Amino acid sequence: QVRLVESGGGSVQSGGSLRLSCVGSGYTYFSYCMGWFRQVPGKEREGVASLDSDSRITYADSVKGRFTISQGNAKNTYYLQMNNLKPEDTAMYYCAVVPLGVASGTLNRDYCLRPANYGEGDWGTGTKVTVSS
Repeated sequence: QVRLVESGGGSVQSGGSLRLSCVGSGYTYFSYCMGWFRQVPGKEREGVASLDSDSRITYADSVKGRFTISQGNAKNTYYLQMNNLKPEDTAMYYCAVVPLGVASGTLNRDYCLRPANYGEGDWGTGTKVTVSS
């Protein structure tokens, strides 16, 4: 059974930093998308950063230059380094991983950044990030 667990959220002041971690278990994917997403109450979930099995990385415009997505040395471990945090970054952050039926490099670069391309069972339970001004 696929399981994803996020950690690292918390409360910081504007300009601060946090590093989120996502540890997955119960799967081995050869072609896949992995993404970090966030959601605030009353709004749709949005893609923040993604990477795929061809090592392509994509960021939402709102976080470019401030957030860095990476894959850890341990299997199925991912990180999101968030620097220069702003109050508008306040949200619940989720990681998600989905297997692909084709080579990830054949897809548009923003494919992995779209929440709709992940299935119901592909998500972690989230970690909350609060940034105060």
